[in-house]
Amino acid sequence: MPRYPARRKRRFTLLGALLAVLSLVLSACGGSATSAGDGGNTLIIGMTASDIPVLDTGLAQGQGYEGLRFVGNQLYDGLTKFDLTKSDQIPKIIPDLAESWAPNADLTSWTFKLRPGVTFHDGTPWNADAAIFNLDRYLNKTSPDFYQELNAQGGLSIAGIKAYHKIDDLTIQIDTNGPWAYLPSDLATVYFGSPTAIKAEGNQGFAEKPVGTGPFKFDSLVRGQRMVMVANDKYWAGRPKVDKVILRPIPDPTARTAALRSGEVNWIEVPPPDDVPSLKSQGFQVLTNSYDHIWPWVYNMTKAPFDDVKVREALNWAINRQALVDNILKGTAEPALGYVPHANAAYEPADDVYGYDPAKAKRLLAEAGYPNGFTMTLSYPTSGSGNMVPTPMNTALQTDLAAVGVKVELKPIEWAAMLNDYFVGKIPDNADALNISLSYQQEGFWRSWFGTDSGINAGKYSNPQVDDLFARARTVGDDKARANLYSQAAQILGKDSPWLVVVNDRNPRVLAPSVHGFVQPQSWFADLTQLSVG
Repeated sequence: MPRYPARRKRRFTLLGALLAVLSLVLSACGGSATSAGDGGNTLIIGMTASDIPVLDTGLAQGQGYEGLRFVGNQLYDGLTKFDLTKSDQIPKIIPDLAESWAPNADLTSWTFKLRPGVTFHDGTPWNADAAIFNLDRYLNKTSPDFYQELNAQGGLSIAGIKAYHKIDDLTIQIDTNGPWAYLPSDLATVYFGSPTAIKAEGNQGFAEKPVGTGPFKFDSLVRGQRMVMVANDKYWAGRPKVDKVILRPIPDPTARTAALRSGEVNWIEVPPPDDVPSLKSQGFQVLTNSYDHIWPWVYNMTKAPFDDVKVREALNWAINRQALVDNILKGTAEPALGYVPHANAAYEPADDVYGYDPAKAKRLLAEAGYPNGFTMTLSYPTSGSGNMVPTPMNTALQTDLAAVGVKVELKPIEWAAMLNDYFVGKIPDNADALNISLSYQQEGFWRSWFGTDSGINAGKYSNPQVDDLFARARTVGDDKARANLYSQAAQILGKDSPWLVVVNDRNPRVLAPSVHGFVQPQSWFADLTQLSVG
């Protein structure tokens, strides 16, 4: 770290104070809703990502779901999508580029009827040929159009696809490796680009100039600074009400909030919880809603002491989740007492299995042979998509665990580096557990996080009963019956305690008073088409 003379330090301190006062003055005056030159009906989003997560380059995965939420869902469509228009319902899967779909009797082959009359932003028609071209890019390693980065981005959403073919100009068939009851859900984040543009630009060129069928069209990109998208006047579902969307990566929550107050942006996610009351009093819209999200520590179960279920369970009884929610998160999350978020279709009260009982935690540690506790290390990201305020949160958990004799050394790591480890099924070598933000919004994630044969089961949890329930879920077409199977799995997980479950995020977003018409769904995704600015 550079060292400066005391006089220069005082100068920097004074400058910082003046900037803070200026920010407060601007916010007290209402602040501009848009940056200069961006126009009135422009949404400017202060993202939690550290870079613009452009799809097709690996950056989308490197920045978590930011790339899918704010880039993929705006520039592109999938065959299916989540219904994000309601705040009081868990989002259902609805038609997108496919008007309808139907499986065969054993759920191993799906026929998709494609939406007629849709064109890509460059005028290329959407049809079965375009669909097959894109599926080749994702899946067909023998095709000249195959793109490894896109295959990695598709991940588990495409891993079970065995074959696909065109039936007619507006019909395709997808065959799977065994039953796949929730294929339509998994396909919601498999996006389709213009074959014309991809062939003209090449893979890397297309990543810099993406062309989809989505509600917004790509306009410009300055890496690390901003992406501009404009409304698609010819969008098949109707032109968005907002004219322009600008994405700005601002990973530091204090800087995001300052940008909102000064009018540089008019939408931010995850403000510092301590700022929420003042933001409300200044007239900003502070929106929260339950959604399908969990914030855990994933134990490395391959080594002591976390190969002992009593140790894993003890830690779950040692932490005061409600105090964390009240004192640090200021109500922007809710305690996670089990493995199913309340905004998941699988949730049942019986899934909540933990509480706060330090005496019970000490007793379990003694029974496991650790009456005086032990020392452990935690790898955690300092910021990043869905991580809320990880440093103060983990510091509070460190204090709770110290009270029962467990000394935790916190080892910070950059978010993208954490994801690189996690998505190859690895907990860093210098850590006993890692802290990460996860979701079950797509059903395949259940098996991803806990399945014995999952390549991204970083904690190496294994239970044949849970594996069997996940396998059965793939064969059950009824949504409610399938949700019941996940609930049963969650109750087994509650007994095995493969994670320290901490909180379920309530997805805090803060919008300027000038932003109108946004619906906060029970989802991390967001529909930007029905809001306006002015």
